[in-house]
Amino acid sequence: MQRKVPQLVCPAGSLPALKAAVDHGADAVYLGYRNDTNARNFAGLNFDEKAMREGIRYAQSRRRGVLMAINTFAQPGRFADWQRAVDGAAELGVDAVILADIGLLAYARQRHPELRLHLSVQGSATSYEAVNFVQREFGVQRAVLPRVLTLAQVETVIRNTSVEIEVFAFGSLCVMNEGRCWLSSYATGESPNTVGACSPAKYVQWERSPGQMATRLNGILIDRFGNDEAAGYPTLCKGRFEVGGEVYYALEEPTSLNVLEILPAIADIGVAAIKVEGRQRSPIYVAQVTRTLRAALDELARDRQHFSVKPAWQSELAKLSEGHQVTLGAYNRPWR
Repeated sequence: MQRKVPQLVCPAGSLPALKAAVDHGADAVYLGYRNDTNARNFAGLNFDEKAMREGIRYAQSRRRGVLMAINTFAQPGRFADWQRAVDGAAELGVDAVILADIGLLAYARQRHPELRLHLSVQGSATSYEAVNFVQREFGVQRAVLPRVLTLAQVETVIRNTSVEIEVFAFGSLCVMNEGRCWLSSYATGESPNTVGACSPAKYVQWERSPGQMATRLNGILIDRFGNDEAAGYPTLCKGRFEVGGEVYYALEEPTSLNVLEILPAIADIGVAAIKVEGRQRSPIYVAQVTRTLRAALDELARDRQHFSVKPAWQSELAKLSEGHQVTLGAYNRPWR
């Protein structure tokens, strides 16, 4: 049976990014509050209530979905802050909320039974048993799978659940448990799931000296860049370290997930939506990635049997990839 193509879900870290995603073909956007209920709580990004209302109106008036990410874990003594975020999302009329915290899922189901619930990738559901549990207990209608499963494993989940499945299609990879970053916590005492940002800006230091730029996180040297190199944002997982007398990317080399070449397989196994990572990125990035993936999905819908990846699509996405490198990530494990 030929299946529909997946929805395209794109990041909106700001109002201009939201409009860029909508204008260039996203089926839905995901966004968050300007506080630590949001796992991408970077300084200068995200939405206050006024911008949130304008963004929701802009997207929904064009028949695009708006998904609210309240995807950090509630902190001790502050559960009411996360409850207010869910209440606010319901009042604003978003199309779904993306949650990871089990207590918050229970609250949303009880307090707002009409609100559509999605399980965040932060929930780390890697099996259909986990997906079916959150459906049974909390009425979750979609789950975002972690970027650690092969395509065959994704298919196994889909075959054994009625919950819609969303997978990542483009953007940064995470060597941690999808945002539960022990490295950031070790270095700074804070992590994406406590303050909503990987390598919080207040701990970042840039040190220029003759011929080079050094980057540090809370005093820890992450990397040194020559004058001819672009200096990346200092995250421990993508730093270059001396190991056994060699300096290299010891944990993870900067690279981006790119599923263009396996889009037909993703559609064939019944994936409901593909997601672009990058709420911390610019509106130009969002526009270019959205436009490219929209073109690919439309081509797939028109002629699935003869679908092929256009060199222009790969060229466009390669410009936006970390380290100008792309990978299929865990979807393809040739060593198995």
